[in-house]
Amino acid sequence: MNYVLSLDQGTTSSRAILFDHAGSIAAVAQKEFTQFYPQQSWVEHDPMEILTSQMACAVEALGKVGARPRDLTAIGITNQRETVIIWDRATGKPIHPAIVWQDRRTAAFCSELEKSGAGDDISNRTGLVIDPYFSATKVRWILENVAGARARADRGELAFGTVDSWLIWHLTSGARHVTDVTNASRTLLFNVVEGKWDPELLRIFGIPESLLPEVVWSSERVGEVTTSLGLGGVPIAGIAGDQQAALFGQLCWNPGEAKNTYGTGCFLLQNIGTEFKRSKHKLITTIAASTQHRLEYAFEGSVFIGGAVVQWLRDNLRLIGSSAEVEALAAGEPDTGGVVFVPAFVGLGAPHWDPHAGGLLIGLRRDTRPGHIARAALESIAFQVADVLKAVQSETSTPLGALRVDGGAAVNDLLMQFQADVLGVPVVRPRVTETTALGAAYLAGLAVGFWSSPDDLRAKRQDDFRFEPKMEKAESAAMQARWHRAVERSKGWTE
Repeated sequence: MNYVLSLDQGTTSSRAILFDHAGSIAAVAQKEFTQFYPQQSWVEHDPMEILTSQMACAVEALGKVGARPRDLTAIGITNQRETVIIWDRATGKPIHPAIVWQDRRTAAFCSELEKSGAGDDISNRTGLVIDPYFSATKVRWILENVAGARARADRGELAFGTVDSWLIWHLTSGARHVTDVTNASRTLLFNVVEGKWDPELLRIFGIPESLLPEVVWSSERVGEVTTSLGLGGVPIAGIAGDQQAALFGQLCWNPGEAKNTYGTGCFLLQNIGTEFKRSKHKLITTIAASTQHRLEYAFEGSVFIGGAVVQWLRDNLRLIGSSAEVEALAAGEPDTGGVVFVPAFVGLGAPHWDPHAGGLLIGLRRDTRPGHIARAALESIAFQVADVLKAVQSETSTPLGALRVDGGAAVNDLLMQFQADVLGVPVVRPRVTETTALGAAYLAGLAVGFWSSPDDLRAKRQDDFRFEPKMEKAESAAMQARWHRAVERSKGWTE
């Protein structure tokens, strides 16, 4: 049997998933890797651990079904997006740990840049806002803080990439230094209107063009695996940042269609078509993955701490032994007992964009129990998504009929029901919730003819599960009002 292999490189784990021609999962392998926090608000990864964990997952997934490289039609790659890696072109070794998208070390520089009046020009070119979330200020920080890095970059000795570039460089033994349009659109260096790296943006951030990868389409052959790690000769034919891959995997290919992914963070994207638009409500405009070899766009609202709040309960408070236990713990209480949790551990994303906000746990009483806190943590995810969706809906005259959902936390029935309750619209979960990996597989499979057409994919779509709203509107409104009061208290906390 032939398969498409998705390499799904996320913020806290690497995964490899094999998909068959029906779009069903044949095998999964996953490995968590180390999170480093060298200073307050700094988050780093070891790029070599990312690479080795990802390749180990690929080999393990193949082994589970007895597949060999000749059984793979193509590889699709999807990745945590804005995370920055700079490496030596001669050795392939990183010159600094990967600076993760959650990292806030460049917040002061972003504030200075915003005060300079550059914000509108940058947003008009990139569709983004000036924020440490995106790649450019992280690249600048490495060039200015690693001894000799800027001089080496000027001499063309170094390469920059998001995680997709890093993986493809090593999969092809350095033959291809590429990224796709979706990942490029997250760097603050790519002009999403003209579809190219922007010289003015490179000047503003002080980044030499020699660092940059070639930009390719999300669905096209870009090279073959040349390493001896068990995948030699397999074509790499799909690349997309994780959220754009999920949008494609949810078949949200038409303007107005939207999905939300519940991963480490939460990311709500709505397809807006082929015309670039700027949001009036602090959403960002990003390039959507497409097989059409043309620029297509989506509005996006990013929640920085989504499923990561469950990891925090597990690792920091030790309320649960595994993330899967949170639903049962929360379900043991009928409500939060007055507890409200704002998990602004790395600031607030859309629609607030406050890098200085701090996490807030309020409403504790003598009778507060672990289940109350667990339930408040799950509700915090749903409240943040509701805030983003409200902003997205304000940009369109077409009411949202349902919200399509995916990602790890989407399997939590309690969370999905509460999400439908606070939104007041159905939440639709596909049978295959791994739509990020599925989207990367679709992009790769369509590029090599494994699937004949997008219509072929629609025909194979499996039945979905719907969560219908059950809460009274007045109760939902009261709960959201209490949440918003807590959010306002969290803003500017670290200033």
